[in-house]
Amino acid sequence: MKSGFISIIGRPNVGKSTLLNAILGEKIAITTDKPQTTRNTIRGIYTRTDKDEDSLQMIFIDTPGIHKPRNKLGDFMTEAAIGTFKEVDAVIFITDDALSAGPGDKYILELLKEIQTPRLLVINKIDKLGPEEFRQIYEEYEQTGLFTKIIGTSASEGKNIDDVIAAAEEFLEEGPMYFPEDMVTDHPERFIVSEIIREKLLLYLQDEVPHGVAVEIESYKESPKITRIGAVIYCEKKSHKGIIIGKDGRKLKGIGKSAREEIEALLGTKVFLQTWVKVKENWRDSDFALSNFGYKEQ
Repeated sequence: MKSGFISIIGRPNVGKSTLLNAILGEKIAITTDKPQTTRNTIRGIYTRTDKDEDSLQMIFIDTPGIHKPRNKLGDFMTEAAIGTFKEVDAVIFITDDALSAGPGDKYILELLKEIQTPRLLVINKIDKLGPEEFRQIYEEYEQTGLFTKIIGTSASEGKNIDDVIAAAEEFLEEGPMYFPEDMVTDHPERFIVSEIIREKLLLYLQDEVPHGVAVEIESYKESPKITRIGAVIYCEKKSHKGIIIGKDGRKLKGIGKSAREEIEALLGTKVFLQTWVKVKENWRDSDFALSNFGYKEQ
């Protein structure tokens, strides 16, 4: 069996989580059109045990978008992504724009130059790129000489995902099966539930409010027919609390209903979801709050 760990890196909002979900054929990482949706590293497990093909297990690590941090949460997210570089067997770098378009990708390339880990470039969102745009991106990155292979994909449409899997497989050597073959992530259900709620907040809210939101699961009780979940939504300002709740509580009810429906599909049971909104000012710059919310080691 071939096995190993592969990091998925890139700027915010280039489609890292969408690619991971497409590879697995199952949603384990939340996705929105807002930058910095992913805050933690998310591990997705791809296992192939078909008799006609060689057995394979790849553990993909979806990382937060690498960006210039504005607070301690941003520091944690960027360090979490960069910290995977030397711990994996291969790195998939995702971009959706020309190298000459801005400093973000150039910064990541400088980091990649410092490691010996094999590198694969994925040019995502090819459904939105014209032939000339794609050619420019391809040629600019090819000239760096940093990548073993360059593949164009549309993760949202599932295009060329098999090519990415095959290219990543080439980097791996014989190794153990790290996880059971029916396991797609090593994160507990409570974590995924909290992320689903946060995804709905990102989708329902505008401007800066969603980036100052954290979700903590206070209670989680399972029974054969129903799972009862209590979740606290933390925001940084009193004015944000009012926005999240909305007039007559409509906004929060809509967020809760959307989250509950997806959680029920995930768990395969009825779900009773209760949500509360509390203010914790400037939590993104608080070491204590970041530790409590699972963004930093205590």
